[in-house]
Amino acid sequence: MATTAVAVKRPVHPDRIFFPMLCGLMLLLVWFGFSKTYYAAGMVHAKLPSPTIHVHAIAATLWLITLIIQIGLVSARKVKLHMTVGLWGFSLAAGWVVIAMAAALDALRRNMSPPGSGLDPLTFFIVPVTGAGLFAWFAGWSYLARRTPQAHKRLIMIATIAILDAAVGRFPYTVWPSLTGLKQSLVLFVLLAAIMVYDLITLKRIHRATWIPALALIVVHLTRIPFGQTHLWMRFAAMCQG
Repeated sequence: MATTAVAVKRPVHPDRIFFPMLCGLMLLLVWFGFSKTYYAAGMVHAKLPSPTIHVHAIAATLWLITLIIQIGLVSARKVKLHMTVGLWGFSLAAGWVVIAMAAALDALRRNMSPPGSGLDPLTFFIVPVTGAGLFAWFAGWSYLARRTPQAHKRLIMIATIAILDAAVGRFPYTVWPSLTGLKQSLVLFVLLAAIMVYDLITLKRIHRATWIPALALIVVHLTRIPFGQTHLWMRFAAMCQG
């Protein structure tokens, strides 16, 4: 008597839904922030203030594309290919930190701070510096935790959230005129809260790789401008300005 094998469909793990959705939301934030001045303006043809800023924008875009590819590979269960592409991704992350610092110095030496921010360029310098620092910390930790998927994926997503303030900071000039000051940080805090809620639902606790970087990001965002207005920071920034 012949028997027929019945294929059993695997249930979809909630991670394969939540993290792609979170990535999609972050991409929307980037699009809304930079669509007018960069993406819809032709990218390399966009009128940016210096070649360094162009390189920075290209590197950030490549990071987001790599993130999308990596999430897609995991969802397709192409783990070995995901790990191979990951070597490129972490090399890109290291390069992005260097480029981000170069872009921050470029803006400082052009005496630039965002229009309407009311911040001295010396004070504003702390924003990209701390953003790059947080990204380096979280991405580096993610690399060390690459054999621990639950930690790895959370850290890499929060590392990306840490650099979204550049996009959200342009909302007042694109889609949300009243979103100024601390309100911009709240957008990022909402993304962090979403990961925490997801952890509580799926793990019944907030993962260590969620709450530690989330707490660090929140503390930095709440304290960096006051610290950036101190004599100590202003003197340091002036030295960097040359």
